[in-house]
Amino acid sequence: MKKALKRSISFVVLAGVLCGGMIGCKGKDATKHNTEKANGFQTKGLPIVKKPVTFKVLTMRWANMGDSFTKNKWLQDLETKTNVKIKWEIKSSNDWDTQKQVLLSSGELPDIIIGDGTFSDSDIVNNESLFRPVDDLVKKYMPNYQTALREYPDLKKTVTFPDGKMYSFGSAFPILPKVCNQPIINKTWLKKLGMKEPTTIDELEKVLQAFKTKDPNGNGKADEIPIIDIASMDLLNPFGITDLNGNNMIVKGDGSLEYYPTSEQYKAGIKWLQKLYSEGLIDREAFTEDATMVTSKRQAPDAARVGFTYAWTPDATFGKWSSQYEAIAPIKGPDGKQYASGDPNGNGSIGRNSAEISTSCKYPEVAARWIDQFYTGEASIQNFWGAIGTVVKKNSDNTYTLNDPPKGTSADAWYWDQSLRSFSPKYISADFKKKIKLSPKSGDGLKIELGKLGDPYVTTPFPKVMYTNDENEELPTLTTDINTYVQQTRAKWIIKGGIDQGWDAYVKKLKDMGLDKLVKIYTDGYNRYEKVK
Repeated sequence: MKKALKRSISFVVLAGVLCGGMIGCKGKDATKHNTEKANGFQTKGLPIVKKPVTFKVLTMRWANMGDSFTKNKWLQDLETKTNVKIKWEIKSSNDWDTQKQVLLSSGELPDIIIGDGTFSDSDIVNNESLFRPVDDLVKKYMPNYQTALREYPDLKKTVTFPDGKMYSFGSAFPILPKVCNQPIINKTWLKKLGMKEPTTIDELEKVLQAFKTKDPNGNGKADEIPIIDIASMDLLNPFGITDLNGNNMIVKGDGSLEYYPTSEQYKAGIKWLQKLYSEGLIDREAFTEDATMVTSKRQAPDAARVGFTYAWTPDATFGKWSSQYEAIAPIKGPDGKQYASGDPNGNGSIGRNSAEISTSCKYPEVAARWIDQFYTGEASIQNFWGAIGTVVKKNSDNTYTLNDPPKGTSADAWYWDQSLRSFSPKYISADFKKKIKLSPKSGDGLKIELGKLGDPYVTTPFPKVMYTNDENEELPTLTTDINTYVQQTRAKWIIKGGIDQGWDAYVKKLKDMGLDKLVKIYTDGYNRYEKVK
């Protein structure tokens, strides 16, 4: 009876292997022999396989963006050219956190995962058995990606996990500005009041006082809000505090690390914000309002109400009042220097977890070669903005420009509708970058133009370092308590003052809460990052 049962099981397994040629996700491992023989796998050229293979590809999209990006002609043509068919599994960010945990617990993932918003570092590190190491696949089958790793050393550092292996693919897209959020001011109000753009914190304070008291929007109401939205740390840029990745760490000019919420420049910056708050120059609801309330004030229906803020671009922030606003150069701090938050490589241009191959994928060689098709200039621009012929125009001189979005749609919204946008593997070489001609009047081209004001002052951010399994287990406990305490104390000091009297007790409590252990984890991760060659 047992022998008969074994024969039945063996027959089922054999049938599964023989029938697997059309489906990519049926078993945990597959041999190179299976790929080459069953599907006519080719190590070079196209198609990738002579006999079609179908992969399940998972990606997460913001809110209710849906699947419109799948109509991108480049993606559709890729299926024809490669003989790799894609069955998209598209999840919404609205409930992805819950769905993600269920999927990881199941022990089996779709063949390929696209987008760094889908699985985080800790998701991968804590479930390593579900994600395939790709080092050998990169060496054997991914010449385009190899070029990206060579040209951008920081990319190799970014995608290398604590055990020295790569479990995901990264992105290098150096067409973005170096600077992130910039100081933006109401130029219409400045002109009406006969004032110049502020260049120092003292000049800024005088401008803000005029905004509050002289009715610059002309509606006869004292409804002007000089500064809105101080949830981010951008307002502390003049004090040398730039926190692109939001982990309270900065890389100082000499290359050393510092946890800035216990630094002297942080203390000075909070005292300055408290002064502004006490003078009524900061929105009184700044610590209680949500993003919807902030937007409603920035885009008030009857008159512009906001004087100064930090944001990506005016047109992405102030709606119909956008024309009243302009980006200005970074404000000089007490030391007379200018600082801007961003990345010298290009803000957000280098990242990891842009794609993964699961251990459930039966044909990892095919998957690797399919992903490698994304790492060319033309592929990258079409997956960041939209297809050639729709969003992108290829000119007779082999340059590329962007078409205007449909009326009533912002450029950024159109790009997300037409492409994978930020959630895709991509690489653009320095030479190919020269072929891209963006309009300085809208979208990414406008940001690059505005970025010229801040790019020279961008500091080196604390990088997106990788943490070990043990570190990932400790981090949430440490950061939850410590970050909450830092934020609560910051709000109290800005609203009520008292930072001088409470400073020593504040620092001591942070240490009692495990600050030294937290900083050590950050430092160890940074040191591993810097050692990658």
